[in-house]
Amino acid sequence: MEEQNLEAIMGLIMNGGNAKSSAFEAIQAAKTGDFDGADAKLKESDQFLTEAHNSQTSMLTQEAQGNHMTVTLLAVHSQDHIMNAITFRDLAGEVVDIYKKLAADGK
Repeated sequence: MEEQNLEAIMGLIMNGGNAKSSAFEAIQAAKTGDFDGADAKLKESDQFLTEAHNSQTSMLTQEAQGNHMTVTLLAVHSQDHIMNAITFRDLAGEVVDIYKKLAADGK
């Protein structure tokens, strides 16, 4: 596997994992009523997702230029990581919103 592809794959795995962790921390913060902290963690998650997207774009650019990558289990795993992170981030945003609404309603 080419070094550039391995770097992009590892970028997806690391940033996807970090994005998911930050999103989970946002839920935990909202659960305790720390909505500023929750919003900061969601923003941090978004930043990690942007970095992951940049890694993915690098891989797609290489493919579009005719530099075909051999699909490996590691490459598939990296895509799985980023898709799970995106889904988890979206759901975390909804959970934080629910906690905010409950707090606003006095419950």
